Amino acid sequence: MTEIKKQSWLDSLAVYKDIRMVRILLLGSISGFPWVLIASSLSLWLKEEGLSRSTIGWAGLIFGVYAFNYLWAPIIDRIQIPLLTKRLGHRRGWIVLMQIIILLSLVVWSLINPSENLALLITVGLIIAIASATQDITVDALRIEQINENEGKSMAAGAAMAVVGWWTGYKLGGVVALFTAEFFQNLGFADYWQATFLVLGILIILMNIALMFVHEPIETNRQANQKKTDKLIERKLGTSNVVTNFIAYITGTIGGPIISFFKKNGFAIAAGILGFVFLFKIGEAFMGRMSIVFYKEIGFSKGQIAIYSKGLGWITTVVFTLLGGVMAMRAGTIKTMFFAGGLMAITNLLFAVLAWTGKSEILFAIAVIADDITAAFATVAFVAFISLLVDRTYTATQYALLASIGTAGRTTLASSSGALVDWLNGDWGTFFVLTTIMVIPSLVCLWLIKNKIKIGAK
Repeated sequence: MTEIKKQSWLDSLAVYKDIRMVRILLLGSISGFPWVLIASSLSLWLKEEGLSRSTIGWAGLIFGVYAFNYLWAPIIDRIQIPLLTKRLGHRRGWIVLMQIIILLSLVVWSLINPSENLALLITVGLIIAIASATQDITVDALRIEQINENEGKSMAAGAAMAVVGWWTGYKLGGVVALFTAEFFQNLGFADYWQATFLVLGILIILMNIALMFVHEPIETNRQANQKKTDKLIERKLGTSNVVTNFIAYITGTIGGPIISFFKKNGFAIAAGILGFVFLFKIGEAFMGRMSIVFYKEIGFSKGQIAIYSKGLGWITTVVFTLLGGVMAMRAGTIKTMFFAGGLMAITNLLFAVLAWTGKSEILFAIAVIADDITAAFATVAFVAFISLLVDRTYTATQYALLASIGTAGRTTLASSSGALVDWLNGDWGTFFVLTTIMVIPSLVCLWLIKNKIKIGAK
């Protein structure tokens, strides 16, 4: 991997002027928007329908599909979508198909009463999550493939722009969702959330139109290299027939990326990397899953949540993500992750103070800004880190595997966040203190392997 050399701040910022960064920004927005639907909107919708915190928390198990999307990443790398692939390209064809599924799911949601059809509502949410997780495989691969392997600085900048894009889709999409829901509620709509989902469907259509401006290379070495691996396995099997060809395909597409990763890093370091990736954002996820419920219980309106948590938070996230990208270029991704980990612990304590002191718009704004600064630094370092680790022969599969392991910690474990608050009898302060402690194990894991990881710009 090419080492990312230090440069001036102006030189670092100049990397963002590359037109490819705009394309990556859009891809990030497409990836982040579905989380508005199955995180913020769904949680608040269920809360306002009178469902318990535990139910809302366990509903978050639908995010678990993000932890396993690497299982079907090889399929997405190879299978072409009829009509769409030929007209739009392999990557864009898959993205558009998933967007269509999400759009149809929103139409179904607009017809559902949560109290009467909770199982159906969660099932549709699961479909959205599966489509979103599948879409992410292609989005991340297309984003990485926008940058050449020897462009270390551009990869760090691209990671920052991907994060800015993700939070743009999530934050600004959340602003639209919350204000639209409040608008319909004030007009007297009984099913104001259902009407809101139809409006959000329009945003999906606009994103697909913008996607047509993202360049996708027609020919890549990836497919040729994958076929070489298949042929090598076939020769090892000794014969060539339907059965051996199938075995070679499965082994090459699923086993190849894993073997490549462990061969490059060695078993001990590879295991350490996977442990860190799994643990890094668990504390943040526990807090994030219940944050909007906490805001509502402490007394903030949907409008206030939209302004402070979404609108103001988006501006903060954009600025500090770009700065986080510069820090990753200059100091390296590993140092940036240590810095972000410390910030995560401090930020979670701010929310504990807010819980203990009661409703305060000033403290709320400070806590939200600090949280967004932390998330910006942590996410850009994390994305750059795993982007630098992938083998371009298996871009989609290896990135999906690493991202999925990170998501597994944030989704499967954090789904018990609501139950934890209930077990604490609604003691939000203690809950946030516990999320602070959750940050420590990942930093210990990173410390043990920091000098042995084979990437540039540590």
